[in-house]
Amino acid sequence: MNDIIRLIRPHQWIKNVFVLLPMFFGGSLFNFHDMAASLLTFIAFSFIASSVYCFNDINDVEADRRHPVKCRRPLASGALPVSAAWGLMALMLVLAAAMVALLGDLRHALKVGGVLLFYYVMNICYCAKLKQYAIIDVCIVAFGFVLRTLAGGFATDIVLSKWLVLMTFLLTLFFLSFAKRRDDVLRMNDTGVPPRKNTIRYNLTFINRAITITASVTLVCYIMYTVSPEVTGRFHSDMLYLTSVFVLLGLLRYMQLAVVDEKSGDPTRLMLRDRFTQLVVVARALTFGVLIYIV
Repeated sequence: MNDIIRLIRPHQWIKNVFVLLPMFFGGSLFNFHDMAASLLTFIAFSFIASSVYCFNDINDVEADRRHPVKCRRPLASGALPVSAAWGLMALMLVLAAAMVALLGDLRHALKVGGVLLFYYVMNICYCAKLKQYAIIDVCIVAFGFVLRTLAGGFATDIVLSKWLVLMTFLLTLFFLSFAKRRDDVLRMNDTGVPPRKNTIRYNLTFINRAITITASVTLVCYIMYTVSPEVTGRFHSDMLYLTSVFVLLGLLRYMQLAVVDEKSGDPTRLMLRDRFTQLVVVARALTFGVLIYIV
């Protein structure tokens, strides 16, 4: 059972909290219908992501056996047969479809289902071939989070701010793409063996500059979001810009962990373990929540 859990990676489901952003930033946190629709979409995305993880491990089983860390994965280590992974992949796909069907509203279900289908096909292509191409690989990963946000908006019928969409893309490009590729480059420099085929198309100079650029533009996008007339008018508050302090602290902390401590290999686990990052995220969410729902 433990090997099955490791294969479907439930700890990675935290990434799907992006599905909940439209509900939170749309002021519908206490709307039961929107909350239920968002949670169902969150679960659907979690199952569809697990299906992709199964395919990824099936496709990469031979390469993973040569990797110093990934060789411990269930398929690479031989703990689970490939046939079991195919079965789990299909099961996760069926469960995702079932969650979408539970949305009830046909129009919302079709839109969310369309986003999930596009996400699934895009990521199957990514696992099979596209992740071999530098820059394209990191953009696909980041765009996957934009799709999560769009799905949350479709599920609740909340129109997303263009700044929120851009910020989602840039933030995940910084946190989950370039920073992780930096870890691959460090491993290649230490061992002389690239963990991925496209790692040779990256180096520390390029990665460091890309991280700096995306972090800077992300902060600007967030500030533009908080001061945009559509947002200040919707929430009847011109104080949202104050939360930019927490975004800056979060970006600086992650850059410290990635560049100084060289701990960017698994951003999800890092965020689950780093207390400073967790405090910044909670403080920002609480401050934003107070400004939206109370002040």
